[in-house]
Amino acid sequence: MSAKEYDVVIVGGGPAGLTAGLYAARSRLKSLLIEKGATGGWIVNAGVVENYPGFPEGINGLELADSMLKQAEKFGLETLTAEVTGLTLEKDRKIVKTSEGDISARAVIIAGGSDRVQLDVPGEQEFTGRGVAYCAVCDGYFYRDVPVAVVGGGNAAINEALELTKFASKVTVIHRRDQLRATPILQERALKDPKMEFLWDTVVDAVEGDSKVSRLRLSNVKTGKKSTLDVSGVFVAVGQRPNTEYLKGVVALHDNGTIITNEKMETSVPGIFAAGDIRANSIRQVAAAVGDGAVAAVYAERYLHQ
Repeated sequence: MSAKEYDVVIVGGGPAGLTAGLYAARSRLKSLLIEKGATGGWIVNAGVVENYPGFPEGINGLELADSMLKQAEKFGLETLTAEVTGLTLEKDRKIVKTSEGDISARAVIIAGGSDRVQLDVPGEQEFTGRGVAYCAVCDGYFYRDVPVAVVGGGNAAINEALELTKFASKVTVIHRRDQLRATPILQERALKDPKMEFLWDTVVDAVEGDSKVSRLRLSNVKTGKKSTLDVSGVFVAVGQRPNTEYLKGVVALHDNGTIITNEKMETSVPGIFAAGDIRANSIRQVAAAVGDGAVAAVYAERYLHQ
């Protein structure tokens, strides 16, 4: 059975992918968006998105994602719920391999984002969006004058912690080692900040609460001593994993697994573009992802018409 054919296939249904789909469909390109999970990506977990232009009172993340999808579908974007497992090149076509079969495209926009590395402890999934968070810039404002914790010791974690000091009454950094891995300048800022405290050699065993997070259960990795920490929120910053495993050997990847692009969102392979969190040097913000998606779609159209 031959693969279904499209002008453009977009992998990933977050803000970057949805915007790319809108632009491609409005350009009258036969376009398909493939998403394995909930359309909207990580923003569907945001109770209120307050830093996206045009919504002075903020907007619910799920509502924003739904509006983006409806707008793109209005212009003819097709969608498919499936997991992308591979991408191969055949002459002037790109074959996107999915759990629902092969799809043939003249151009591909990869906007699959990244998965945040999770703690994988009891309560983390249950309280995501209700005290468990992964982005201080996105959600820090909701933790005004209450104690919070940040899990991690690298640059991402300390940047999160420093951002949270603008809002929280106290920020406790929980790190499984006895010293930070962040760059020296970030360490200096963090260690001098009067709002910040540190729990060294410590890991989170469980996240607990009633309707929202109220405490963490902890263990000292050296002594085994158990303890609890009362907090209103916990920000997990132990790393991100771009969804690029299936792209190894297909397009050029950065050492951290993100896709290397130029300012046109072009990858190392003509006709394959990347947008949003999945590309190298992304700032991982909705507004930036939307911009990436628009750029990728515009240059994909130009590629198809050259």
